[in-house]
Amino acid sequence: MKTYKQLTSELRYPIYGLKQAGLNQTEIAEKAGVSKSTISREFRRNKGRRGWRPKQAQSLRDDRRQACLNGSRFSSSEWQEIERLIRLDLSPEQVSERLEFEGVLQISHEIIYQRVYADKHNGGDLHVHLRNQKPHRKRYASGQERRGAIKNRVSIDERPEIVAEKSHIGDWEGDTVIGKNHKGGLVTLAERKSRYVLAGHIRSKHADGVTGVITGLLAPHQDQCHTISFDNGKEFAEHEKVAKELKADIYFAHPYHSWERGLNENSNGLLRQYFPKGMELTDITEAQVLAAAWKLNHRPRKVLGYRTPHEVFFGVEMRYTKRPAAVALRT
Repeated sequence: MKTYKQLTSELRYPIYGLKQAGLNQTEIAEKAGVSKSTISREFRRNKGRRGWRPKQAQSLRDDRRQACLNGSRFSSSEWQEIERLIRLDLSPEQVSERLEFEGVLQISHEIIYQRVYADKHNGGDLHVHLRNQKPHRKRYASGQERRGAIKNRVSIDERPEIVAEKSHIGDWEGDTVIGKNHKGGLVTLAERKSRYVLAGHIRSKHADGVTGVITGLLAPHQDQCHTISFDNGKEFAEHEKVAKELKADIYFAHPYHSWERGLNENSNGLLRQYFPKGMELTDITEAQVLAAAWKLNHRPRKVLGYRTPHEVFFGVEMRYTKRPAAVALRT
């Protein structure tokens, strides 16, 4: 009788082939040389929303193993206290920070999340105390993406403090807006002090195309371009080329910290008035993009004392309304 053993990544792919061929669990187990209980447990524990798939199954297995390795550094009494706080509906981050604040324990919220989801896979109920309960939580690597980090990027932590003050013109935030089904998109740039917006059309998120649009949009304003802050999208992989052409310093926000580029996020939301979600952006024209940006830049903003971004950026005053002649004479 075959005993239970853990499956390897190499074995999961032929098992997937046998499953796709229509073999039942008993037949798959016999062909793979493992016990039926191994196959049954594998299909039950490591399936996702679209069923069992070898790559996802390996990922789930690795998550559980890592949680066990990380969790072994803490005693059972420490885990009991952590779980008690989770059951009080504190988030893993709140538990982590509060325990450190009280000088009780130093543990990252990621390890707590891993413990919670390992508990869920084992039939526990800790996960019901999380505010956002997802079928499978995206894995993070110490706050960095596992697809590969952008080379030579400089953290936003090193950005001059004066940029946060929004006291001078020349500090930009950059991002992309992608159309439905990932068809077409926009490169967007927002100047922090004036809220002035630049936008250009892209056919795809490939780095070379995005780089060309960024430099094309900012080249006419190079004297007013000192810093640019991007998110961690791979479309900004050629940031060194952008920095060289524009003679600007480029910084990257922390992964999953969109609020560090809050102005850009807000500007993208305003552009959605003209390019709503659910709209493919492949066939829009450059004229449409320029027209939308023009409207935003000539819209009075409360945060600017009801001046327009155009007025603040260029340091001019323009008559926005058409007043009757009688009113004009009185002024």
